[in-house]
Amino acid sequence: MIDLRSDTVTHPSDEMRVAASEADVGDDVYREDPTVNELEAEAAAAVGMEAALYVPTGTMGNQVAARTHTDRGEELLCERESHVYKWEVGGLAQLSGLQPRTVDGGSRGTITPSDIHEGYVEEDTHRPGTGLLCLENTHNSKGGVAIAPEEIDAAADAAHELDIPVHVDGARVFNAAVAHDVDASRVVREVDSVMFCLSKGLGAPVGSMLAGSEAFIERARRHRKLFGGGMRQAGIIAAPGLEALSNVDRLAEDHENAAVLAEGLDDIDGLAVQSPETNIVLVETEPTAEAFLERVADEGVQGTAFGEHVVRFCTHLDIDRSDVERAVEDVRRAMA
Repeated sequence: MIDLRSDTVTHPSDEMRVAASEADVGDDVYREDPTVNELEAEAAAAVGMEAALYVPTGTMGNQVAARTHTDRGEELLCERESHVYKWEVGGLAQLSGLQPRTVDGGSRGTITPSDIHEGYVEEDTHRPGTGLLCLENTHNSKGGVAIAPEEIDAAADAAHELDIPVHVDGARVFNAAVAHDVDASRVVREVDSVMFCLSKGLGAPVGSMLAGSEAFIERARRHRKLFGGGMRQAGIIAAPGLEALSNVDRLAEDHENAAVLAEGLDDIDGLAVQSPETNIVLVETEPTAEAFLERVADEGVQGTAFGEHVVRFCTHLDIDRSDVERAVEDVRRAMA
């Protein structure tokens, strides 16, 4: 089976397994796990932030950020198909008492300065006020589009003019950086915090990082504990994360494979494919997405339904060029 459902399905490398077995550990709630401490320092440096916090999942990282930046009852401004709003079980409301105000970011999910000024709510006797702007890069629901650093800068500048902090859901921020041929630190240079996943394109078995200023991370550490993310001898799972940070450069291979996959699938009758910018390929199908996925699964390919007639395929480090070429032929056979 060629598994293209997500870049979360990767298996840890031999080096990651060895690192886990040999990791120096301690109690991370007491900040005594040397491997976690090392990972947090390297992760912060990778995105140009002062400090970072290891969390079990990207969802927890985003929710901790929202809780840390805001007061209960405030509004959070985000794109209407953003992960933090659409795919995190209403956590903004349930965990932080926030009221999301969504913006239509168009085909690329981009929030502009004018969107921010239009969506901004000033606190007064009757209204809660806007407490946070949340951006996403790459944007999952829009097909992994890599929003340009300059567009992130412009949104952040507009928010800061209104005294609103800015968080980036950067689950795949290194994919965005590779797509624009810049360091990840450049992508998030003007924002206040960023979350990125170790367990997607970078291939670690578990874990994400939340990065920001030292003062922000100090407050976030308390909220991580509140949300159940205070771990003990977590160096065993942090050690593969350190190995994963060395996988940034190879993300370009995933992007190339996604382009080959998209071109091949677009040549099949009954399918229409938008050109991918990173490792996510969105396919419009004449049959329903569910019917299409049943057909291709019978031929040995797995994907994910992303709408009634839209399927998502993700390339990742467990998929090479021969897998992509075989997947195209398997899908072609399924659609014949």
